[in-house]
Amino acid sequence: MSAMTPHTPFAPGLALQGFAAPLLLSQFKLIAFDMDSTLINIECVDEIADAAGRKAEVAAITEAAMRGEITDYKDSLRRRVALLKGVSLGHMQQVLDQRLQLNPGAADLVKACKTAGMKVLLVSGGFTFFTDHVRDLLGIDWTRSNVLEMADGLLTGRMVDQDWGDICDGEEKRKTLLETCEKMGIAPSQAIAMGDGANDLPMMGVAGLSVAYHAKPKVREKAMVAIDQGGLDRLLEVVRP
Repeated sequence: MSAMTPHTPFAPGLALQGFAAPLLLSQFKLIAFDMDSTLINIECVDEIADAAGRKAEVAAITEAAMRGEITDYKDSLRRRVALLKGVSLGHMQQVLDQRLQLNPGAADLVKACKTAGMKVLLVSGGFTFFTDHVRDLLGIDWTRSNVLEMADGLLTGRMVDQDWGDICDGEEKRKTLLETCEKMGIAPSQAIAMGDGANDLPMMGVAGLSVAYHAKPKVREKAMVAIDQGGLDRLLEVVRP
């Protein structure tokens, strides 16, 4: 990502820095999305914690992690997941059915990217229970997230170790984006990365275009595009089909 210059207004609620707009979707081959509070309206770990009566405690850790005030994301996630012990699969399904919604413009943006021939990557510090649902809903090509361990239909408070790597934190998001680019035979400059929290900054930093969506201040300051009002599809005002 190029050196930053102060954000300049492009339209109300949309700000750009470090490049000249508009760009064309045809310049890019991959778009990588964070999930919680980016593609969807909730932080899933906080909503699961609600079922255990621990939402306030978990949400406080989530907020600090997303703001970049907690430097060890893996530890913060393990602490939050430990507080989910005993939550049932049924409660998780209720979160998915009753609380999880796509953020405005998500479907339109993904559709426009796919129509332009781009591949779509969902890379999340959240959980496969939800990323699989969002993947199927939007026709996303690849996902990388974390797996919650269950026993007898209840969360154990731990995550399952994956063959392909450790907990999906900011560094793992960056690694996944770069590995996907390599697999596609494209340069990272041909990728767009979109997120809202501090753990999205590593992947945003290696992408050709970084986009902050209703993001934490630290993320907004460093992103090349900041969407502060409206939906995800406002990116199409900047990167045009």
